[in-house]
Amino acid sequence: MKAIKQLGLVIFLIGLSIFTGSIFTGSFNLTTSEVDAFIQSKGYKSEVIKEELQKAVVTDEDLSIFEFSSRVRNAYKASNNHYDALIAKYDAEKNWDKKGEQYQYKIYGKPHTLSYELAKKAGKGFIKENSGLLWWLTFGLGILGALLFILPNYVLLGPAGIKNNGIYLESATNRGWIAWLVLIYLVAFYLLLYFMADYVVNWTYILDPISKTLNGGEASQWFVYGFLYCVIMIVMAARMYIKYRHNKYQVIRTTSVLFFQIVFAFLIPEIMTSLNMPGYDFKNAFPLDYDFFFEWNLESLQNSGAIGLFILVWGIILTVIIVPIMVYFFGKRWYCSWVCGCGGLAETLGDPYRQHSDKTLKAWKLERWVIHSVLVFSLVMTIVTIYAYLSGTQSLFGINSQWIKDTYSFLIGAWFAGVIGTGFYPIFGNRVWCRFGCPLAAYLGLVQRFKSRFRITTNGGQCISCGNCSTYCEQGIDVRAYAQKGESIVRSSCVGCGICSAVCPRGVLKLENGPEAGRINPTQVLLGNDVDLMNLINEK
Repeated sequence: MKAIKQLGLVIFLIGLSIFTGSIFTGSFNLTTSEVDAFIQSKGYKSEVIKEELQKAVVTDEDLSIFEFSSRVRNAYKASNNHYDALIAKYDAEKNWDKKGEQYQYKIYGKPHTLSYELAKKAGKGFIKENSGLLWWLTFGLGILGALLFILPNYVLLGPAGIKNNGIYLESATNRGWIAWLVLIYLVAFYLLLYFMADYVVNWTYILDPISKTLNGGEASQWFVYGFLYCVIMIVMAARMYIKYRHNKYQVIRTTSVLFFQIVFAFLIPEIMTSLNMPGYDFKNAFPLDYDFFFEWNLESLQNSGAIGLFILVWGIILTVIIVPIMVYFFGKRWYCSWVCGCGGLAETLGDPYRQHSDKTLKAWKLERWVIHSVLVFSLVMTIVTIYAYLSGTQSLFGINSQWIKDTYSFLIGAWFAGVIGTGFYPIFGNRVWCRFGCPLAAYLGLVQRFKSRFRITTNGGQCISCGNCSTYCEQGIDVRAYAQKGESIVRSSCVGCGICSAVCPRGVLKLENGPEAGRINPTQVLLGNDVDLMNLINEK
Protein backbone atom coordinates (compact mmCIF):
# COMPACT_ATOMS: atom_id res chain seq x y z
CA MET A 1 0.00 0.00 0.00
CA LYS A 2 2.84 2.38 0.77
CA ALA A 3 4.30 1.67 -2.67
CA ILE A 4 0.96 2.63 -4.24
CA LYS A 5 0.98 5.89 -2.29
CA GLN A 6 4.51 6.67 -3.46
CA LEU A 7 3.57 5.87 -7.07
CA GLY A 8 0.54 8.14 -6.73
CA LEU A 9 2.70 10.97 -5.44
CA VAL A 10 5.07 10.60 -8.42
CA ILE A 11 2.18 10.59 -10.91
CA PHE A 12 0.60 13.63 -9.23
CA LEU A 13 3.87 15.58 -9.35
CA ILE A 14 4.29 14.71 -13.05
CA GLY A 15 0.78 16.02 -13.82
CA LEU A 16 1.39 19.15 -11.74
CA SER A 17 4.72 19.76 -13.48
CA ILE A 18 3.14 19.48 -16.93
CA PHE A 19 0.30 21.78 -15.87
CA THR A 20 2.75 24.37 -14.52
CA GLY A 21 5.21 24.03 -17.39
CA SER A 22 2.46 24.51 -19.97
CA ILE A 23 2.62 28.23 -19.18
CA PHE A 24 5.95 28.48 -20.97
CA THR A 25 4.95 26.70 -24.18
CA GLY A 26 3.28 27.77 -27.43
CA SER A 27 3.75 30.76 -29.71
CA PHE A 28 1.72 33.93 -30.09
CA ASN A 29 1.27 36.29 -33.05
CA LEU A 30 -1.51 37.70 -35.20
CA THR A 31 -2.14 38.69 -38.80
CA THR A 32 -3.16 42.17 -39.91
CA SER A 33 -6.71 41.02 -40.63
CA GLU A 34 -6.99 39.41 -37.18
CA VAL A 35 -5.88 42.64 -35.49
CA ASP A 36 -8.36 44.66 -37.58
CA ALA A 37 -11.18 42.25 -36.73
CA PHE A 38 -10.33 42.44 -33.03
CA ILE A 39 -10.28 46.24 -33.00
CA GLN A 40 -13.60 46.34 -34.83
CA SER A 41 -15.17 43.87 -32.41
CA LYS A 42 -14.03 45.97 -29.44
CA GLY A 43 -15.29 49.21 -31.00
CA TYR A 44 -12.03 51.07 -30.45
CA LYS A 45 -12.06 54.56 -31.97
CA SER A 46 -8.34 55.09 -31.59
CA GLU A 47 -6.31 54.97 -34.79
CA VAL A 48 -3.13 54.83 -32.79
CA ILE A 49 -3.95 51.48 -31.18
CA LYS A 50 -4.37 49.86 -34.57
CA GLU A 51 -0.94 51.00 -35.67
CA GLU A 52 0.69 50.10 -32.36
CA LEU A 53 -0.82 46.61 -32.20
CA GLN A 54 0.17 45.85 -35.76
CA LYS A 55 3.75 46.85 -35.01
CA ALA A 56 3.69 44.79 -31.84
CA VAL A 57 2.10 41.45 -32.74
CA VAL A 58 1.85 41.19 -36.55
CA THR A 59 5.08 39.29 -37.03
CA ASP A 60 6.52 36.03 -38.24
CA GLU A 61 8.32 35.61 -34.93
CA ASP A 62 7.13 32.90 -32.54
CA LEU A 63 6.61 35.08 -29.50
CA SER A 64 6.34 33.56 -26.05
CA ILE A 65 3.35 34.61 -23.96
CA PHE A 66 5.60 36.86 -21.90
CA GLU A 67 7.00 38.64 -24.98
CA PHE A 68 3.54 38.88 -26.51
CA SER A 69 2.02 40.29 -23.33
CA SER A 70 4.77 42.88 -22.94
CA ARG A 71 4.33 44.10 -26.53
CA VAL A 72 0.55 44.31 -26.26
CA ARG A 73 0.65 46.19 -22.96
CA ASN A 74 3.18 48.63 -24.38
CA ALA A 75 0.94 49.16 -27.42
CA TYR A 76 -2.04 50.08 -25.24
CA LYS A 77 0.17 52.28 -23.11
CA ALA A 78 1.54 54.10 -26.20
CA SER A 79 -1.98 54.72 -27.50
CA ASN A 80 -3.22 56.11 -24.20
CA ASN A 81 -0.07 58.22 -23.75
CA HIS A 82 -0.69 59.78 -27.18
CA TYR A 83 -4.17 60.93 -26.20
CA ASP A 84 -3.07 61.95 -22.71
CA ALA A 85 -0.55 64.27 -24.38
CA LEU A 86 -3.31 65.76 -26.54
CA ILE A 87 -5.52 66.22 -23.49
CA ALA A 88 -2.72 68.06 -21.70
CA LYS A 89 -2.06 70.18 -24.80
CA TYR A 90 -5.70 71.22 -25.27
CA ASP A 91 -6.05 71.81 -21.55
CA ALA A 92 -3.12 74.24 -21.66
CA GLU A 93 -4.72 75.93 -24.68
CA LYS A 94 -8.10 75.97 -22.86
CA ASN A 95 -9.65 74.31 -25.88
CA TRP A 96 -12.25 72.42 -23.88
CA ASP A 97 -14.10 70.93 -26.84
CA LYS A 98 -11.00 69.36 -28.31
CA LYS A 99 -9.91 68.19 -24.87
CA GLY A 100 -13.26 66.46 -24.28
CA GLU A 101 -13.09 64.71 -27.66
CA GLN A 102 -9.88 62.89 -26.77
CA TYR A 103 -11.37 60.84 -23.95
CA GLN A 104 -13.37 58.70 -26.37
CA TYR A 105 -10.14 57.43 -27.89
CA LYS A 106 -8.63 56.26 -24.61
CA ILE A 107 -8.83 52.54 -23.81
CA TYR A 108 -9.63 51.60 -20.24
CA GLY A 109 -8.98 48.30 -18.55
CA LYS A 110 -6.34 46.37 -16.67
CA PRO A 111 -3.23 45.88 -18.83
CA HIS A 112 -3.01 42.11 -18.38
CA THR A 113 -6.75 41.73 -19.01
CA LEU A 114 -6.44 43.65 -22.29
CA SER A 115 -3.46 41.48 -23.19
CA TYR A 116 -5.37 38.30 -22.31
CA GLU A 117 -8.15 39.10 -24.79
CA LEU A 118 -5.65 39.23 -27.62
CA ALA A 119 -3.57 36.30 -26.38
CA LYS A 120 -6.65 34.08 -26.40
CA LYS A 121 -6.94 34.70 -30.17
CA ALA A 122 -3.21 34.65 -30.90
CA GLY A 123 -2.15 31.37 -29.32
CA LYS A 124 -0.76 28.54 -31.41
CA GLY A 125 1.01 25.30 -30.70
CA PHE A 126 0.71 21.81 -29.27
CA ILE A 127 -1.51 22.65 -26.29
CA LYS A 128 -4.17 24.52 -28.25
CA GLU A 129 -4.23 21.85 -30.95
CA ASN A 130 -4.29 18.92 -28.51
CA SER A 131 -6.39 20.15 -25.61
CA GLY A 132 -7.90 16.72 -24.93
CA LEU A 133 -4.53 15.04 -24.62
CA LEU A 134 -3.25 17.86 -22.41
CA TRP A 135 -6.26 17.46 -20.14
CA TRP A 136 -5.29 13.86 -19.48
CA LEU A 137 -1.63 14.78 -19.00
CA THR A 138 -2.48 17.51 -16.47
CA PHE A 139 -5.85 17.10 -14.78
CA GLY A 140 -6.02 13.38 -15.54
CA LEU A 141 -2.61 12.52 -14.09
CA GLY A 142 -3.18 14.90 -11.18
CA ILE A 143 -6.49 13.27 -10.24
CA LEU A 144 -5.16 9.73 -10.69
CA GLY A 145 -2.02 10.40 -8.69
CA ALA A 146 -3.88 12.12 -5.86
CA LEU A 147 -6.39 9.27 -5.56
CA LEU A 148 -3.62 6.66 -5.59
CA PHE A 149 -1.98 8.62 -2.75
CA ILE A 150 -5.22 8.99 -0.76
CA LEU A 151 -7.20 5.76 -1.20
CA PRO A 152 -4.64 3.37 0.40
CA ASN A 153 -5.26 5.22 3.66
CA TYR A 154 -8.49 3.26 3.95
CA VAL A 155 -6.30 0.26 4.78
CA LEU A 156 -3.21 1.95 6.21
CA LEU A 157 -5.17 3.98 8.79
CA GLY A 158 -6.75 0.80 10.15
CA PRO A 159 -10.28 0.56 11.54
CA ALA A 160 -12.53 3.63 11.51
CA GLY A 161 -11.74 6.05 14.32
CA ILE A 162 -9.67 9.05 15.30
CA LYS A 163 -6.52 9.15 13.18
CA ASN A 164 -4.25 12.13 13.76
CA ASN A 165 -1.04 10.36 14.65
CA GLY A 166 2.20 12.02 13.57
CA ILE A 167 0.64 15.19 12.21
CA TYR A 168 3.33 17.30 13.91
CA LEU A 169 6.12 14.99 12.74
CA GLU A 170 5.72 15.58 9.00
CA SER A 171 7.14 18.52 7.08
CA ALA A 172 3.93 18.92 5.06
CA THR A 173 1.69 19.36 8.09
CA ASN A 174 4.01 21.06 10.57
CA ARG A 175 5.14 24.16 8.69
CA GLY A 176 8.20 22.45 7.24
CA TRP A 177 9.82 23.03 3.86
CA ILE A 178 7.07 21.14 2.02
CA ALA A 179 4.41 23.35 3.59
CA TRP A 180 6.31 26.47 2.56
CA LEU A 181 6.64 25.18 -1.01
CA VAL A 182 2.89 24.59 -1.12
CA LEU A 183 2.30 28.13 0.17
CA ILE A 184 4.58 29.63 -2.48
CA TYR A 185 2.88 27.63 -5.24
CA LEU A 186 -0.64 28.55 -4.10
CA VAL A 187 0.21 32.24 -3.75
CA ALA A 188 1.86 32.29 -7.18
CA PHE A 189 -1.17 30.52 -8.67
CA TYR A 190 -3.58 33.10 -7.29
CA LEU A 191 -1.41 36.03 -8.31
CA LEU A 192 -1.26 34.77 -11.89
CA LEU A 193 -4.95 33.94 -12.09
CA TYR A 194 -6.18 37.18 -10.50
CA PHE A 195 -3.73 39.73 -11.85
CA MET A 196 -1.86 38.24 -14.86
CA ALA A 197 -4.41 36.05 -16.63
CA ASP A 198 -2.65 36.41 -20.00
CA TYR A 199 0.34 34.44 -18.66
CA VAL A 200 -1.89 31.39 -18.02
CA VAL A 201 -3.89 31.51 -21.25
CA ASN A 202 -2.61 28.01 -22.11
CA TRP A 203 -4.58 26.67 -19.14
CA THR A 204 -7.75 28.00 -20.72
CA TYR A 205 -6.99 26.15 -23.97
CA ILE A 206 -6.92 22.87 -22.04
CA LEU A 207 -10.46 23.44 -20.76
CA ASP A 208 -11.96 25.02 -23.90
CA PRO A 209 -13.79 21.79 -24.93
CA ILE A 210 -15.42 21.42 -21.50
CA SER A 211 -16.36 25.10 -21.40
CA LYS A 212 -17.94 24.94 -24.86
CA THR A 213 -19.98 21.93 -23.78
CA LEU A 214 -21.29 23.66 -20.65
CA ASN A 215 -21.81 27.26 -21.72
CA GLY A 216 -21.11 27.36 -25.46
CA GLY A 217 -18.07 29.62 -25.14
CA GLU A 218 -14.34 29.35 -24.68
CA ALA A 219 -12.85 28.94 -21.23
CA SER A 220 -11.74 32.01 -19.31
CA GLN A 221 -9.36 32.12 -16.38
CA TRP A 222 -12.44 32.07 -14.10
CA PHE A 223 -13.69 28.89 -15.74
CA VAL A 224 -10.28 27.34 -15.08
CA TYR A 225 -10.53 28.47 -11.46
CA GLY A 226 -14.07 27.13 -11.00
CA PHE A 227 -13.30 23.79 -12.65
CA LEU A 228 -10.06 23.34 -10.70
CA TYR A 229 -11.88 24.35 -7.49
CA CYS A 230 -14.43 21.56 -7.99
CA VAL A 231 -11.82 18.96 -8.96
CA ILE A 232 -9.72 19.69 -5.88
CA MET A 233 -12.76 19.52 -3.58
CA ILE A 234 -13.87 16.18 -5.06
CA VAL A 235 -10.42 14.59 -4.73
CA MET A 236 -9.80 15.91 -1.23
CA ALA A 237 -13.33 14.91 -0.19
CA ALA A 238 -12.20 11.31 -0.73
CA ARG A 239 -9.59 11.95 1.95
CA MET A 240 -12.26 13.36 4.28
CA TYR A 241 -14.52 10.34 3.75
CA ILE A 242 -11.69 7.98 4.66
CA LYS A 243 -10.31 9.90 7.61
CA TYR A 244 -13.67 10.71 9.23
CA ARG A 245 -15.64 7.63 8.18
CA HIS A 246 -16.39 6.96 11.86
CA ASN A 247 -18.43 10.17 12.03
CA LYS A 248 -21.68 10.41 10.01
CA TYR A 249 -21.87 14.17 10.56
CA GLN A 250 -18.58 14.68 8.69
CA VAL A 251 -19.55 12.35 5.85
CA ILE A 252 -22.88 14.11 5.27
CA ARG A 253 -21.38 17.59 5.72
CA THR A 254 -18.63 16.87 3.18
CA THR A 255 -21.22 15.61 0.69
CA SER A 256 -23.26 18.77 1.24
CA VAL A 257 -20.46 21.22 0.49
CA LEU A 258 -19.52 19.19 -2.59
CA PHE A 259 -23.10 19.33 -3.88
CA PHE A 260 -23.52 23.06 -3.36
CA GLN A 261 -20.14 23.92 -4.88
CA ILE A 262 -20.45 21.71 -7.96
CA VAL A 263 -24.13 22.28 -8.70
CA PHE A 264 -24.91 25.79 -7.43
CA ALA A 265 -21.56 27.56 -7.74
CA PHE A 266 -20.31 25.91 -10.96
CA LEU A 267 -22.82 24.02 -13.12
CA ILE A 268 -25.93 26.20 -12.74
CA PRO A 269 -24.13 29.50 -13.52
CA GLU A 270 -22.45 27.91 -16.56
CA ILE A 271 -25.74 26.49 -17.85
CA MET A 272 -27.49 29.83 -17.26
CA THR A 273 -24.79 31.53 -19.33
CA SER A 274 -25.38 29.08 -22.18
CA LEU A 275 -29.08 30.08 -22.10
CA ASN A 276 -28.19 33.80 -22.35
CA MET A 277 -29.11 34.39 -18.72
CA PRO A 278 -26.91 36.01 -16.08
CA GLY A 279 -24.76 33.33 -14.46
CA TYR A 280 -25.58 33.46 -10.77
CA ASP A 281 -24.66 31.45 -7.69
CA PHE A 282 -27.99 31.22 -5.85
CA LYS A 283 -26.33 30.28 -2.55
CA ASN A 284 -23.97 33.27 -2.47
CA ALA A 285 -25.31 35.88 -0.07
CA PHE A 286 -24.30 39.52 0.39
CA PRO A 287 -21.87 40.75 1.69
CA LEU A 288 -19.75 37.74 0.69
CA ASP A 289 -21.16 38.41 -2.77
CA TYR A 290 -19.89 41.97 -2.42
CA ASP A 291 -20.54 43.07 -6.01
CA PHE A 292 -24.25 42.17 -5.89
CA PHE A 293 -25.25 45.83 -5.60
CA PHE A 294 -22.64 47.19 -8.02
CA GLU A 295 -24.12 49.32 -10.81
CA TRP A 296 -23.09 46.94 -13.59
CA ASN A 297 -24.73 43.99 -11.82
CA LEU A 298 -27.96 45.86 -11.08
CA GLU A 299 -28.19 47.02 -14.69
CA SER A 300 -27.43 43.53 -15.96
CA LEU A 301 -30.17 42.02 -13.80
CA GLN A 302 -32.70 44.68 -14.83
CA ASN A 303 -31.91 44.07 -18.50
CA SER A 304 -32.33 40.29 -18.11
CA GLY A 305 -36.10 40.39 -17.71
CA ALA A 306 -37.98 38.16 -15.29
CA ILE A 307 -34.99 35.99 -14.36
CA GLY A 308 -32.93 39.08 -13.54
CA LEU A 309 -35.70 40.46 -11.34
CA PHE A 310 -36.03 37.09 -9.61
CA ILE A 311 -32.29 37.00 -8.90
CA LEU A 312 -32.39 40.54 -7.49
CA VAL A 313 -35.33 39.77 -5.21
CA TRP A 314 -33.87 36.39 -4.21
CA GLY A 315 -30.52 37.94 -3.31
CA ILE A 316 -32.17 40.49 -1.02
CA ILE A 317 -34.47 37.90 0.62
CA LEU A 318 -31.54 35.51 1.11
CA THR A 319 -29.47 38.19 2.84
CA VAL A 320 -32.13 39.89 4.93
CA ILE A 321 -34.52 37.05 5.81
CA ILE A 322 -33.25 33.54 5.08
CA VAL A 323 -29.70 33.93 6.42
CA PRO A 324 -30.61 35.26 9.92
CA ILE A 325 -33.53 32.83 10.30
CA MET A 326 -31.36 29.84 9.44
CA VAL A 327 -28.64 31.07 11.81
CA TYR A 328 -31.21 31.39 14.59
CA PHE A 329 -32.28 27.77 14.25
CA PHE A 330 -29.03 26.08 13.19
CA GLY A 331 -26.16 28.51 13.83
CA LYS A 332 -23.77 29.77 11.18
CA ARG A 333 -22.75 26.18 10.48
CA TRP A 334 -25.67 25.78 8.06
CA TYR A 335 -23.82 28.10 5.67
CA CYS A 336 -20.14 28.16 6.63
CA SER A 337 -19.76 24.39 6.94
CA TRP A 338 -22.56 22.96 4.79
CA VAL A 339 -23.06 25.36 1.86
CA CYS A 340 -20.26 27.90 1.36
CA GLY A 341 -17.67 27.18 -1.33
CA CYS A 342 -14.91 28.94 0.63
CA GLY A 343 -15.71 26.76 3.61
CA GLY A 344 -15.90 23.70 1.37
CA LEU A 345 -12.36 24.24 0.07
CA ALA A 346 -11.14 24.94 3.60
CA GLU A 347 -12.68 21.71 4.87
CA THR A 348 -11.31 19.52 2.06
CA LEU A 349 -8.05 20.95 0.75
CA GLY A 350 -7.35 22.75 4.04
CA ASP A 351 -8.11 19.95 6.50
CA PRO A 352 -4.45 18.82 6.84
CA TYR A 353 -3.58 22.32 8.09
CA ARG A 354 -6.42 23.04 10.53
CA GLN A 355 -4.11 22.58 13.57
CA HIS A 356 -2.21 25.76 12.64
CA SER A 357 -4.97 28.16 13.68
CA ASP A 358 -3.68 30.51 16.36
CA LYS A 359 -5.43 30.00 19.72
CA THR A 360 -3.84 32.93 21.57
CA LEU A 361 -5.80 35.77 23.14
CA LYS A 362 -3.92 38.21 20.90
CA ALA A 363 -5.16 36.36 17.78
CA TRP A 364 -8.75 36.41 19.09
CA LYS A 365 -8.61 40.18 19.67
CA LEU A 366 -7.12 40.74 16.22
CA GLU A 367 -9.79 38.51 14.69
CA ARG A 368 -12.65 40.58 16.18
CA TRP A 369 -11.19 43.89 15.02
CA VAL A 370 -10.27 42.77 11.51
CA ILE A 371 -13.35 40.80 10.53
CA HIS A 372 -15.79 43.42 11.81
CA SER A 373 -13.77 46.16 10.09
CA VAL A 374 -14.17 44.28 6.81
CA LEU A 375 -17.92 44.01 7.48
CA VAL A 376 -18.17 47.77 8.08
CA PHE A 377 -16.04 48.41 4.98
CA SER A 378 -18.38 46.30 2.85
CA LEU A 379 -21.48 48.04 4.22
CA VAL A 380 -20.04 51.53 3.63
CA MET A 381 -19.03 50.54 0.10
CA THR A 382 -22.54 49.22 -0.61
CA ILE A 383 -24.25 52.33 0.76
CA VAL A 384 -22.03 54.58 -1.35
CA THR A 385 -22.57 52.40 -4.42
CA ILE A 386 -26.37 52.29 -4.10
CA TYR A 387 -26.56 56.02 -3.43
CA ALA A 388 -24.41 56.78 -6.48
CA TYR A 389 -26.55 54.46 -8.60
CA LEU A 390 -29.87 55.97 -7.49
CA SER A 391 -28.77 59.62 -7.47
CA GLY A 392 -26.58 59.58 -10.56
CA THR A 393 -23.70 61.15 -8.63
CA GLN A 394 -20.21 59.75 -8.23
CA SER A 395 -19.68 60.05 -4.49
CA LEU A 396 -21.23 60.25 -1.03
CA PHE A 397 -19.67 62.25 1.83
CA GLY A 398 -16.57 62.66 -0.31
CA ILE A 399 -16.18 58.90 -0.89
CA ASN A 400 -15.91 58.16 -4.60
CA SER A 401 -18.04 55.19 -5.62
CA GLN A 402 -15.61 53.76 -8.17
CA TRP A 403 -12.62 54.21 -5.87
CA ILE A 404 -14.15 52.37 -2.91
CA LYS A 405 -15.38 49.53 -5.15
CA ASP A 406 -11.98 49.10 -6.75
CA THR A 407 -10.25 49.27 -3.37
CA TYR A 408 -12.51 46.65 -1.81
CA SER A 409 -12.29 44.37 -4.84
CA PHE A 410 -8.51 44.54 -4.84
CA LEU A 411 -7.76 44.34 -1.12
CA ILE A 412 -10.59 42.10 0.10
CA GLY A 413 -12.01 40.30 -2.92
CA ALA A 414 -8.67 39.40 -4.49
CA TRP A 415 -5.85 39.62 -1.94
CA PHE A 416 -7.58 38.64 1.31
CA ALA A 417 -10.13 36.11 0.02
CA GLY A 418 -7.87 34.57 -2.62
CA VAL A 419 -4.14 35.08 -2.26
CA ILE A 420 -4.04 35.14 1.55
CA GLY A 421 -7.21 33.20 2.32
CA THR A 422 -6.18 30.08 0.41
CA GLY A 423 -2.47 30.56 -0.18
CA PHE A 424 -1.70 30.73 3.53
CA TYR A 425 -3.39 27.41 4.42
CA PRO A 426 -0.14 25.47 5.02
CA ILE A 427 1.25 27.92 7.58
CA PHE A 428 -1.65 29.78 9.21
CA GLY A 429 -4.45 27.23 9.01
CA ASN A 430 -7.35 26.59 6.70
CA ARG A 431 -9.79 29.27 7.84
CA VAL A 432 -7.72 32.47 7.65
CA TRP A 433 -10.30 34.11 5.37
CA CYS A 434 -13.33 32.76 7.23
CA ARG A 435 -11.92 33.74 10.61
CA PHE A 436 -10.38 37.14 9.88
CA GLY A 437 -11.85 38.45 6.62
CA CYS A 438 -15.23 37.13 5.49
CA PRO A 439 -17.90 39.83 6.02
CA LEU A 440 -20.72 37.30 5.73
CA ALA A 441 -19.09 35.20 8.48
CA ALA A 442 -19.00 38.33 10.65
CA TYR A 443 -22.70 38.98 9.97
CA LEU A 444 -23.63 35.35 10.71
CA GLY A 445 -21.44 35.41 13.81
CA LEU A 446 -23.24 38.40 15.30
CA VAL A 447 -26.58 36.60 14.94
CA GLN A 448 -25.16 33.34 16.28
CA ARG A 449 -23.64 34.97 19.34
CA PHE A 450 -26.67 36.94 20.44
CA LYS A 451 -29.75 35.33 18.89
CA SER A 452 -29.40 31.65 18.05
CA ARG A 453 -30.32 28.21 19.34
CA PHE A 454 -26.98 26.68 18.40
CA ARG A 455 -24.34 25.70 20.91
CA ILE A 456 -21.77 22.96 21.51
CA THR A 457 -22.56 21.29 24.81
CA THR A 458 -19.85 19.67 26.90
CA ASN A 459 -19.73 16.87 29.46
CA GLY A 460 -16.94 18.11 31.69
CA GLY A 461 -16.91 15.01 33.85
CA GLN A 462 -15.74 12.90 30.89
CA CYS A 463 -13.01 15.28 29.65
CA ILE A 464 -9.49 13.87 29.97
CA SER A 465 -7.81 17.10 28.78
CA CYS A 466 -6.14 15.41 25.80
CA GLY A 467 -6.39 18.68 23.86
CA ASN A 468 -7.49 17.15 20.54
CA CYS A 469 -10.49 19.48 20.36
CA SER A 470 -8.46 22.67 20.75
CA THR A 471 -5.67 21.45 18.48
CA TYR A 472 -7.98 20.79 15.57
CA CYS A 473 -10.30 23.78 15.99
CA GLU A 474 -9.81 25.67 12.73
CA GLN A 475 -11.30 28.86 14.20
CA GLY A 476 -8.75 29.19 17.00
CA ILE A 477 -11.14 28.42 19.87
CA ASP A 478 -9.69 26.84 23.00
CA VAL A 479 -12.40 24.18 23.14
CA ARG A 480 -10.69 22.25 25.94
CA ALA A 481 -11.05 25.20 28.32
CA TYR A 482 -14.83 25.06 27.89
CA ALA A 483 -14.94 21.26 28.12
CA GLN A 484 -12.95 21.17 31.36
CA LYS A 485 -15.53 23.43 32.97
CA GLY A 486 -18.53 21.65 31.45
CA GLU A 487 -19.51 24.93 29.82
CA SER A 488 -21.45 25.23 26.56
CA ILE A 489 -19.46 26.74 23.68
CA VAL A 490 -21.17 29.80 22.23
CA ARG A 491 -18.77 31.80 20.07
CA SER A 492 -19.50 34.03 17.09
CA SER A 493 -16.52 32.57 15.22
CA CYS A 494 -17.53 28.90 15.58
CA VAL A 495 -18.55 27.50 12.19
CA GLY A 496 -19.91 24.26 13.64
CA CYS A 497 -17.62 22.06 11.55
CA GLY A 498 -17.87 19.42 14.27
CA ILE A 499 -14.25 18.28 14.00
CA CYS A 500 -13.74 18.93 17.73
CA SER A 501 -16.46 16.38 18.42
CA ALA A 502 -15.13 13.99 15.76
CA VAL A 503 -11.62 13.86 17.30
CA CYS A 504 -12.76 13.64 20.94
CA PRO A 505 -11.99 10.15 22.30
CA ARG A 506 -14.57 10.42 25.09
CA GLY A 507 -17.65 11.86 23.39
CA VAL A 508 -17.48 15.01 25.50
CA LEU A 509 -18.68 17.44 22.81
CA LYS A 510 -22.05 17.55 21.10
CA LEU A 511 -23.42 20.03 18.53
CA GLU A 512 -26.97 20.97 19.46
CA ASN A 513 -29.80 23.28 18.48
CA GLY A 514 -31.69 23.71 21.72
CA PRO A 515 -33.72 26.35 23.56
CA GLU A 516 -32.22 29.81 23.41
CA ALA A 517 -32.66 30.30 27.16
CA GLY A 518 -29.69 29.10 29.19
CA ARG A 519 -27.41 28.31 26.28
CA ILE A 520 -24.77 30.74 27.61
CA ASN A 521 -23.69 29.47 31.03
CA PRO A 522 -20.35 30.89 32.18
CA THR A 523 -19.10 28.70 35.00
CA GLN A 524 -18.08 30.37 38.23
CA VAL A 525 -15.14 29.06 40.27
CA LEU A 526 -16.53 27.34 43.38
CA LEU A 527 -14.45 27.31 46.56
CA GLY A 528 -15.10 24.97 49.46
CA ASN A 529 -15.14 27.82 51.98
CA ASP A 530 -17.54 29.97 49.96
CA VAL A 531 -20.36 30.91 52.36
CA ASP A 532 -22.82 31.10 49.44
CA LEU A 533 -21.80 27.73 47.94
CA MET A 534 -25.01 25.87 48.76
CA ASN A 535 -27.19 28.78 47.64
CA LEU A 536 -25.37 28.88 44.30
CA ILE A 537 -25.80 25.13 43.81
CA ASN A 538 -29.49 25.28 44.69
CA GLU A 539 -30.05 28.13 42.23
CA LYS A 540 -28.64 25.92 39.49
